[in-house]
Amino acid sequence: MSSLATSSRPLGSSLTERRLPRWMPAANLVLAVLLGLAIGAGFDLSSKLQWGLIAAILFVVIQYVTSAVVEGRRHAKNYLATSLVWVAFLLALLPLISVLWMTISKGIGVINANFLTHSMNGIAINQDGGGLYHALIGTLEQVALASLFAAPVGILTAVYLVEYGRGNKLSKAVSFFVDVMTGVPSIVAGLFILSFWIIILNMPFTGFAGALALAILMLPVVVRSTEEMLKLVPNELREASLALGVPKWLTITRVVLPTALGGIVTGVMLAIARIVGETAPILMLVFGADTINMNPFSNPQSSLPLYVWTEYGKGTDQSQARAWGGALVLIAVVMILNLVARGLARWKAPKGATR
Repeated sequence: MSSLATSSRPLGSSLTERRLPRWMPAANLVLAVLLGLAIGAGFDLSSKLQWGLIAAILFVVIQYVTSAVVEGRRHAKNYLATSLVWVAFLLALLPLISVLWMTISKGIGVINANFLTHSMNGIAINQDGGGLYHALIGTLEQVALASLFAAPVGILTAVYLVEYGRGNKLSKAVSFFVDVMTGVPSIVAGLFILSFWIIILNMPFTGFAGALALAILMLPVVVRSTEEMLKLVPNELREASLALGVPKWLTITRVVLPTALGGIVTGVMLAIARIVGETAPILMLVFGADTINMNPFSNPQSSLPLYVWTEYGKGTDQSQARAWGGALVLIAVVMILNLVARGLARWKAPKGATR
């Protein structure tokens, strides 16, 4: 017994010895950054992005080499995979941070109470003042109308695909066209509404026309997200309800939909966040306005993406400052919608049995 324990000690110690200290990855990162700065300055590279890429490559190489020398190739491969994941994460984070930093730095100075409560009525392109209240109202009304159209249709379509049409030809065709609609560019949806609603039916340019195009873009997202949530509902709940003699339609409305309600609402909120920033269909159909128009069914309206595009295109310092302020408000609206969606998802998520 003692000899077995004695013989197992070298094996156990060999698995734990010769490991890199915990501070080594941070030291390697510092070394890679310094080498990247030296190489960038030595070769006179003008782009700081090139310096960062060189430092990232050096970090991966240094981390692999140090781990291979000290711990062996097996641990080195693990460090290599981990380093690549972290480098990819940081590279993906850079554009987001850059966009947020630039938008906040250029737009925060414009945002005040006057900017949020006034329109551009009577404001010249080289004049200070003005605001985006008319664009904010237009965006809220258009998105609300699009949600009113797309959410019920999308949810009912998903219910048919999951509960009634599994395997039949119609459900396969509907699923195929939903996938096609997911990849349709926003300008195509705008062109469709322009040709059908405005040219053929001779309807005016209004916020309602823009809402129709936004509903087309929103519909496939609602269908797919609702479909996935309905598939997550356990079949045992359906079978238990049907075994009690409850009709199928009542099982769906009283058992299936309430169970998946959190995910469905989250999917709808994410679909709304998807269409808030659309510019092409609004530019083609809503036509823009500098005054406040509370009626989306009459006369042109504005919206936040269209406001940003219009103001920046005017070319003056004042108008471009207003454009950056509008972009910051638009980012804030999208961020709030995403946070609400995540909050609803966490609130309605099934709670595990924790002790």
